[in-house]
Amino acid sequence: MRHVDQELPEPAAQAGGIRAVGIERRFGRGASRVHALGPLDLDVGAGEFCCIVGPSGCGKSTFLRIVAGLVKPTAGRVEVTAATAHPAAMVFQNYGISPWKTVLANVRFGLDLRRVPRKEADARARDWLGRLGLADFADRYPATLSGGMQQRVSIARALAVEPEILLMDEPFAALDAQLRTILQDELLEICQADRRTVLFVTHSLEEALVLGDRVLVMSARPGRLIAERVPPFARPRTGEVRRSPEFAAMQAELWELLRGEVEQASTRKPDTDRERDREQHRNPKQGGKQEKDKEEVAS
Repeated sequence: MRHVDQELPEPAAQAGGIRAVGIERRFGRGASRVHALGPLDLDVGAGEFCCIVGPSGCGKSTFLRIVAGLVKPTAGRVEVTAATAHPAAMVFQNYGISPWKTVLANVRFGLDLRRVPRKEADARARDWLGRLGLADFADRYPATLSGGMQQRVSIARALAVEPEILLMDEPFAALDAQLRTILQDELLEICQADRRTVLFVTHSLEEALVLGDRVLVMSARPGRLIAERVPPFARPRTGEVRRSPEFAAMQAELWELLRGEVEQASTRKPDTDRERDREQHRNPKQGGKQEKDKEEVAS
C-alpha cells in the first residue's frame, strides 16, 4: 500500500495542470437567483487523477463545465497550464455521441474538427477503438450498441485527440453496477498506462477511491470544498483494492463527511422559496400579495 508521502509515477509528456481561484456561479436574476457554486479554490497537478464527490445539485458538473470552457463563472478564474492550444476533452454522462455517425466517425470527430488528415485520423480512431474493445464495431451506428459500448465510444473519442486534460462528468452513472465496475477497471488501466491529468465527477465513493489519486468532497449548494483525502493505494493499482480493509474504512469516513451535506441538500427549500419566506417575514402584507400573484399566474 502506498502512503500519502510516496511519489506517484511520472505524468505523461503532455499533461496539463488546472488552477481554480475564487470560482463562483449563480443562475437566474432577482429573487429567483440561485447561488449554485463557490467560492471554490482548487489546484490539480499535471498527471493527477482527481475525483470530486458531493450531493446532487452542489455544482460538481457546473464546475467541470467551467473548466472545459462551456460555462462562464460568475466570479473567479480558471488557469490551465498546457502545451497545446486545446488541451481538454470531455466525456459526458449521456455519452454525447451522434446517432447519425458511425462509431468510427464519432471517435474521429474531434480529429476532423482539428483538420487532422483523414488517413491519420482514421488510424488514431481505430487504435483507440481497438484499445477499448470496439474494433469490430467501427462501421456500426450507436443505436446498435449497448449503453456500455456507447460510453466506450465516448471515451475513445475524447482520448483520440490526445488531450492533456481529460474531464469526465459521471461517465458511468447510467450503467448497471456490473458494467460500471468493468469500465472503472478499464479506465484505471488506461489512465495508469498514460498518466494524463483527469478531473472526474462522480456520486460514487467507491468509484472515487478506486480511480483517484485524490478525492475532493463538496458541500451542499452552494458547493464548496470541505475536505480532501488521498487513497492509500499504490500505483499501478487494480480493482482488487475494493476488498481491502483500508478501502472500506476510507469509504465509511467519506460517507460520514458527506452524510450531513446530502441530508441538507435533500431537505432544504429551493432558493426561490427561501427568498419568498424572508420577504414575507419582512413584510407580511407584501408576502401575501406575492402568494396571490403566484396563484394568479399559475391559473
